[in-house]
Amino acid sequence: MERSSCEDCFYGSVTVGERGQVVIPAEARTFLGIKPGDKLLVMKHPFHKGVMLARFEDLKGFLGEFCNQMESARERDLGE
Repeated sequence: MERSSCEDCFYGSVTVGERGQVVIPAEARTFLGIKPGDKLLVMKHPFHKGVMLARFEDLKGFLGEFCNQMESARERDLGE
């Protein structure tokens, strides 16, 4: 199942347990390929209250692509 809009990114709600634990909904785990034993980075949103979770490998890939796009934009700007 392909997800592309903001509405399609919502998987439901979870309750924080006494020990601060939450359960990631099964549909989200399946779609995102999160498996038992995967390490997730826990980050806060830079400007708003909120928590973001991402697998290290996925975030590393995203940041690599982001850096490549920044470098391409810089090269285009310098070429003009």
